[in-house]
Amino acid sequence: MNEDDLSVLDFDFDDSEFESPLDKLDPVEASEAQKPNSEAMLVLLQSSETQQRMVAARAFSEIQDERAIPYLIEMLEEVCPLARVSAAYALGRNPSHDAVDPLIHRYHRDWNGYVRKGVVWALGNCRDRRSLEPLTQALQNDISAVRLWAASGLAQIAKLDYDDMIKAIPPLIQGLRRDPIAAVRSNCAWAIGQLCRELPSNVVYATAIDALIEALVEDPDVGVTEDARAALLRLGDPQGLQMIEQLELEGII
Repeated sequence: MNEDDLSVLDFDFDDSEFESPLDKLDPVEASEAQKPNSEAMLVLLQSSETQQRMVAARAFSEIQDERAIPYLIEMLEEVCPLARVSAAYALGRNPSHDAVDPLIHRYHRDWNGYVRKGVVWALGNCRDRRSLEPLTQALQNDISAVRLWAASGLAQIAKLDYDDMIKAIPPLIQGLRRDPIAAVRSNCAWAIGQLCRELPSNVVYATAIDALIEALVEDPDVGVTEDARAALLRLGDPQGLQMIEQLELEGII
């Protein structure tokens, strides 16, 4: 990831391996210049028909209205997995501290990987330190599509507190070094770069820099090496800059 800030992350991803079932659905009926009507969608959220509630939830993945949050939280318990994933993405666009515990509960209970992916994305956007443990667990143990967003989410959560940053960086380093999926390793590199900007020059910082340099030199995927390089450049770490210069002189990068 090359985004330099920690604004609300986009859940779209080009690789079909990471797509959500929502990507296969037609968009909510609205022109490019006109987003869905919030009042009408609030009415649909309270419909007795699952399909209408789902349409409304999808609308709230485009628009923000805090009045929708209680209904979206209720939808996390829907029987239909597509309704649950719609609610999760909508809560990611309408982040609320009230949604954190229900989202965590849903993450631990849901058998559906697409739902867990949406939940993890939403937890990252809620930016609440209660999410640190489930996001770490997701990065270490879940399927690749969930690990992808767990890495990005950790950068949003751990940035809030120094102790959380110290806890988040080791699993991110492990992901950068060992995850079999290049996109996940790239997100780990980006997340490490974001967190290191907030760290003093200590042992944890030095270990993270070493991991980024290792990825720059040794990772077989060009995308991962580019993200490691971008992180090192943003950090301006002398050791990292020296290694980049050396590799450029040698024509390696």
